[in-house]
Amino acid sequence: MKKAMLASATLLVAFLLSLPVIGQGEKQEAKWAMPAADGAALWAHMTNESPYLGWGIWPGQIVPVRGKSPHGEWIRVLANPIALKALREGKDVLPDGAIIMKENYNGEKQLVALTPMYKVTGFNPEGGDWFWVKYTPDGTVLGEGKMKGCIDCHTKVKTKKDWIFHTYKE
Repeated sequence: MKKAMLASATLLVAFLLSLPVIGQGEKQEAKWAMPAADGAALWAHMTNESPYLGWGIWPGQIVPVRGKSPHGEWIRVLANPIALKALREGKDVLPDGAIIMKENYNGEKQLVALTPMYKVTGFNPEGGDWFWVKYTPDGTVLGEGKMKGCIDCHTKVKTKKDWIFHTYKE
């Protein structure tokens, strides 16, 4: 029993150490054209051209942390190389192509949804030019675009940090 527990713990530590940390994803920057403001195109980008699991993990979120409605009881936030670079430089407004990905987990820490916000210049100036999407874990689009619920909630922080709730601190 002890050997099995030790083996499991060793595998868990190895897995956690293999995850990219904030800043590592910057080396992938801009090898591809960014997709249109379209849920299917963004999913293809985030799972094929620039897999989001290879992006940097938000500081303090290697494992899921407590979340709030509507995102789930547990969340983990990642950012693509474009967003990471701007955040590390202390930019208050993220550039075109920045993507912040929130993994949404239930109380048993099972992934139930993915909710990225994607900066697309000119897409929606009244909404900070953010394109919001909600996916199931397999990539089915549940909602996309100028989503009223997302905009209404993120409006609370639009002037602080470009509509982003999580403060970036390395």
